[in-house]
Amino acid sequence: MGRGLIIVLMLLGLAGPARAQTAAPASRFANWTTAIVAADWRDGAQRPIQAFDNARRDLVTGFLAAGFPRETMVDFSLRPDAPRPTTATEALAELNAAATRGTAGCLLYFTSHGAPTAMVFGPTAQMTPDMMANTVRAACGARPTVVIVSACYSGIFVNALTAPNRMVLTAASRERVSFGCSADETYPWFDGCVLEALPAATDFLALAAGARACVARKEAEHGVPLPSEPQLFVGADMQLRLPTLRFSRPPT
Repeated sequence: MGRGLIIVLMLLGLAGPARAQTAAPASRFANWTTAIVAADWRDGAQRPIQAFDNARRDLVTGFLAAGFPRETMVDFSLRPDAPRPTTATEALAELNAAATRGTAGCLLYFTSHGAPTAMVFGPTAQMTPDMMANTVRAACGARPTVVIVSACYSGIFVNALTAPNRMVLTAASRERVSFGCSADETYPWFDGCVLEALPAATDFLALAAGARACVARKEAEHGVPLPSEPQLFVGADMQLRLPTLRFSRPPT
């Protein structure tokens, strides 16, 4: 064997392990169920807008980039004028079906309009705190679960969802509205802030901190007299688990 060929083979042997070291690490969210639901499509005057669907679309992209698998992710728009409308009942059935495939944990994200007693969930349905609690319990059980609710008065869901295995993040307190659900906005403000914070966030706690800071900044810039006061609850088990659930991204 010539000396030049030996050197080439040695270099190839050294290059192999170096390439393996740059491979993306396995996601901490492998086998998690993710559901992202745009549950309304109207502004306050009942006119069709795109803000909720824009958020749904780009949240899917953002969470995929953070390491959540597409095969156990579902997303729905409940607007009735969609090419293939999804009903509230169908969305919940698909969520439960996805939860039978992704059994390691749950991320559930809802963006909609809200009222002091319930969240809009499609053309005629509403999601009350009790209904939300039953939905999350049926789909996710004792798995580590993150529930994010973007809606006015969405703090009404915190008490119903409180459990050691859960993190709950809402766009507003139970007494306050959130902002940005209009035709001239790309996203509701809270959803836009989640999307702004997500690329740099290392985990859900960092995502919550970044989104809340972004909301406070936007409300101050617009002179909002009554801030929305996004709420965060982290159960005892999740306080220990969340720092280990780091978002994964392709190596740069």
